[in-house]
Amino acid sequence: MSGNERGRILYKYAELVLQHREELAALETLDNGKPLVMARMSDIPYCVDVLRYYAGFADKIHGLTLKMNGQYQGYTLHEPIGVVGQIVPWNYPMLMFFSKVSPALACGCTVVIKSAEQTPLTALYCAQLAKEAGVPPGVLNVLSGFGETAGAAISSHMDIDKISFTGSTQVGRLIMEAAAKSNLKPVTLELGGKSPLIVMDDADVDKAVNIAHLAVYHNMGQICLAGSRVFVHESIYDEFVKKAVARAKQQVVGDPFQPGVQQGPQIDKMQFDKVLKYIQYGKRDGANLLLGGNYWGDKGFYIEPTIFSDVQDDMQIAKEEIFGPVMSILKFKTIEEVIERGNKTIYGLGAGIITKDIDVANRLARSLRAGTVWINCYLAASADSPLGGYKMSGIGREYGSYGLQNYLQVKCIITPLQHSPWL
Repeated sequence: MSGNERGRILYKYAELVLQHREELAALETLDNGKPLVMARMSDIPYCVDVLRYYAGFADKIHGLTLKMNGQYQGYTLHEPIGVVGQIVPWNYPMLMFFSKVSPALACGCTVVIKSAEQTPLTALYCAQLAKEAGVPPGVLNVLSGFGETAGAAISSHMDIDKISFTGSTQVGRLIMEAAAKSNLKPVTLELGGKSPLIVMDDADVDKAVNIAHLAVYHNMGQICLAGSRVFVHESIYDEFVKKAVARAKQQVVGDPFQPGVQQGPQIDKMQFDKVLKYIQYGKRDGANLLLGGNYWGDKGFYIEPTIFSDVQDDMQIAKEEIFGPVMSILKFKTIEEVIERGNKTIYGLGAGIITKDIDVANRLARSLRAGTVWINCYLAASADSPLGGYKMSGIGREYGSYGLQNYLQVKCIITPLQHSPWL
């Protein structure tokens, strides 16, 4: 199938997702627990943008002509890597589905994609829409199953040429090991994070509080990019803490299908218990619990927006990914100190900087070892902005033109050049 035809199918796929946005949003909320308004107004438009973005690339994937020494000419081909195995998480089921499927199909690959066992519904619905869009039989295959069985089978299968996984660092290790022990298939891994959000002394405190609130509580805190370590300069620390607590008290928790709700339940009891356990770790280690710390309501896996102050770098809540609505606020004095402490983590997925000084912003952005750095904003993204991490936050990049590289093999072809009037 030509690139032009693949692009046409992906454009149609995008239109079908848009036409069925109400059903998809309801399924996503039912599956995941995120507020319906978030699924409808944020996740689905983003999925459509990603599909259209890669549809536009489908007929523009090409290699280079090489200027070689001697009487030879060379060129490169960018070929589809082959059969791709993709494994997506439960926190953004539909968005992750399209972030992986779209570039793979644009490149001409075939796909076996496994949805998270907690959230299989939108992937199955999207498989039906793919068929309606004209994706040929056998090209896009959706597999519902558990990681220990279905995920392990994909990772170790000898006929799968590539693995792309988004999830925890622990599982990423297992997938990389299985890929190496089987056919040494290449892997793209987008894994955990413990991102620093640095609030400098010249920051607008009200604006900084709103940015920090988004960075921590978005999607019930179930986001790998969460700015869960909030470093605040000592000169504005007390003011920031007071206003952060006041802002978190305004967070509306409840039934995600109800209008006005901003925070739904955690994904399941296992995650619910994990978050509550980390809150106990924070109290045990001496952090100051200012807000929340308990479950919310009398049914469901809801957790109150939680804030700890006086957090130290060696506390578990400052070192390990919580994946819940828990803000840890740390105090710093100098820019040199906060660079060192911000980088003192096994992760390197994201970082945030809030300052009015462009020189400070540039210094911090270049010093922090993170795949994405936001300045005076957080979680802003689009289909063309690459995502990936340093250190144990993963391997490779997704989204943007960089996302195509995961699904292409480069072949170099060289031929003699006889009787050419120039070389």
